Amino acid sequence: MEPKCILLLLLYFSTVAKSAYNVVDFGAKPDGRTDSTNAFLAAWAEACGDQNPATMVVPSGPFLVGRALFQGPCKNNKLGLIIKGTILGKTGYSDASEWITFKYVKGLSIYGGTFNARGQWLWACKAAGRNCPNGSTALTISQAKNVLLSKVKIQNSQNFQIAIIFSQEIKVEGATITAPGNSPNTDGIHIHMSSFITIIGSAMATGDDCISLGEGVSNAWIENIKCGPGHGISIGSLGDGTETTMVQNVTVSSVVFRGTQNGFRVKTWATPSSKGFVRGVTFQHGTMKNVGNPIMIDQNYCPVPGNCPNESSGIKISKVTFSDVHGTSSTQVAVNLDCSKSNPCQGIQLTNIKLSYKRKNHELAKSFCRNVKGKNSGFVVLLVAFDMGQENYVKIF
Repeated sequence: MEPKCILLLLLYFSTVAKSAYNVVDFGAKPDGRTDSTNAFLAAWAEACGDQNPATMVVPSGPFLVGRALFQGPCKNNKLGLIIKGTILGKTGYSDASEWITFKYVKGLSIYGGTFNARGQWLWACKAAGRNCPNGSTALTISQAKNVLLSKVKIQNSQNFQIAIIFSQEIKVEGATITAPGNSPNTDGIHIHMSSFITIIGSAMATGDDCISLGEGVSNAWIENIKCGPGHGISIGSLGDGTETTMVQNVTVSSVVFRGTQNGFRVKTWATPSSKGFVRGVTFQHGTMKNVGNPIMIDQNYCPVPGNCPNESSGIKISKVTFSDVHGTSSTQVAVNLDCSKSNPCQGIQLTNIKLSYKRKNHELAKSFCRNVKGKNSGFVVLLVAFDMGQENYVKIF
């Protein structure tokens, strides 16, 4: 190759190589005390404004960051955020609904790092019964497309740990999400009005749902999850207003629940004014370890007793499968399918279910089924734990 051609190639690759923007170069201090919010936003502005692939770098150390909106659209669709240190939220709390937000971005990859929102002050306020705000979501992905969260750690959010809203093609892999079991509303990952969402190989220990899917969620794949403590993996709650809602094409696979309030759950409000549907959902390969409600459809959800007297959910639930679910239930009703009297569940299928209930006065595990049309195949076995050979084969449908 001619020397001139080699020189041109070197010049070309030097222009397309990723530029790195280190937050320390913009004034951030890794001391956990200095407010580095503006430095982070300045580094983001440079990386986002770079027309070539770019990387924003957060080195080792604790960085104090307040409310921060990292906004696009950016001038490149190959933007990386590499976090080696810890991002600390400020102490106390405010009325802000979000802490760290990535909005209007496309082609963003976030690797590593710890986000510690330090939500203890707000939890204490709520525990004391004072007039407190709802709290901030630690990490929000909003109106974004093609975003990767890889090996991030989220800790002690005031409210939801991660929220994915109005977005498409979002992947979360290898996430570790932790908050005390008694922390209020600290869902691990909440998904709302989003499609083509993948969550794999992650662990959640929270004070609410490990993963919750709200209205407008479609084409979601959730696999290889460790959940507990927490409230399980839930679709809903849905239908608390008059708007039309839908959830469809969801698969939840290979989940280990440990000491959770629920396992696989669908819940809708008992309000006839609600409209919409849940359909095409598969819950499979679930391991239950002392779980309160391993399998549950609750269409009579009414958090405030007495507020929904003799009412019935307007949400239609169909084509929901529970397959290969085994382990132990901490309550006697291991399978609870309580559907709407005005909109009975259709096409519910149970396949290869084997759940046990720890013996108490020789009681057998039970199933509850109301307003359900479906079938079971393989086997459905409910048994007393530790009683060898004493099994109760239950025909649910």
